[in-house]
Amino acid sequence: MNPADFKPETLAAQALGWIDERTRAVTPPIHVSSTYLRDPDNLYRSGRMYARADHPAFDQAEALIATLEQGKAAMLFASGMAAATPVFQALSPGDHVLAPKVMYWSLRNWLLQFGAHWGIEVELVEMSDPAAVQAAIRPGQTRLVWVETPANPLWTVTDIAATAAIAHAAGARLAVDSTTASPVITQPLALGADLVMHSATKYLGGHSDLLAGVLVTREDDDFWQRLRALRVNHGGTLGAFEAYLLLRGMRTLYLRVRQANASAARIAAHFDGHRHVAQVLYPGLPGFPGHAVAKRQMQGGFGAMLSLRARGGEAAAIATAAEVQLWKRATSLGGTESLIEHRSSVEGPSSPVPADLLRLSVGIEDAGDLIADLEQALARAHA
Repeated sequence: MNPADFKPETLAAQALGWIDERTRAVTPPIHVSSTYLRDPDNLYRSGRMYARADHPAFDQAEALIATLEQGKAAMLFASGMAAATPVFQALSPGDHVLAPKVMYWSLRNWLLQFGAHWGIEVELVEMSDPAAVQAAIRPGQTRLVWVETPANPLWTVTDIAATAAIAHAAGARLAVDSTTASPVITQPLALGADLVMHSATKYLGGHSDLLAGVLVTREDDDFWQRLRALRVNHGGTLGAFEAYLLLRGMRTLYLRVRQANASAARIAAHFDGHRHVAQVLYPGLPGFPGHAVAKRQMQGGFGAMLSLRARGGEAAAIATAAEVQLWKRATSLGGTESLIEHRSSVEGPSSPVPADLLRLSVGIEDAGDLIADLEQALARAHA
């Protein structure tokens, strides 16, 4: 059989079917060397020179992610932030950038600070509204449109194909943070995006035991080569053991994400209209504003992230998080365990997140157990 005919689940489970040619091991070895031997004539015919520039531990993981995202190439970084920031650092002073009003908080803060220092004009827009994106675009000056969909933590959905058309017509690139969707659900490059970013710490790794980030490109062009140079020169390189953990985690990617998606959908439906819940934010609910777009571009599920807005405001939300027993009060998402977090407390007074919002990352536990724990926590908080 031709590997090109295999389903992505098969490619992920077997990590593209690669084996170690020397030992015939089905699990790759962990190469820890930081440097490589020159040939007698001072050349590097092996293609390796120094681990900061390249590493054999990256090869299989990068190839698998590029395949799952239908991209030309992938590049691993030491964290999601380390993967995202070079996309902006590769721009020039005077360039105009569009980014979502609501997005991953750390990147939002960094982007506004970096833009001010670097001379990049960063404009935050409502990315879920193509008309707002079109109105903000400056042909010849806008060089990058950055999208996060679904966007953390309100889970607003951006139409990737429509936004790509707007960006390209103006001579801009479209980059998509697809961390919460994962390749299981959405392939932004197939919808017209130029770059995809993942915090691989989350669903790709999937076990809350590593930090990693990745960029995937549709074309191996000059911009991609600038990004590669930035990884080398800034030193945001992933470690060999983390690359091993990432590849191991991706073997169960489809099983984990599908289980978590199914549970999230069940939890969202259960608490939609609940007496102690003012609103459930989840793209899979028919009444959610972005549901129609999500249904079109999110295949096989609507993600495992949702948010609940508690009746009773901030005090009720914080009290609910304090009463959970099974859910874990912790930052992050995409692991096997389910997490709950009061986001506005984490982000601070300038956060655009409503004070009554609880962000939920649904893991792979039994959905009934997760629902029962939230029920008792909400009951106690409202007693």
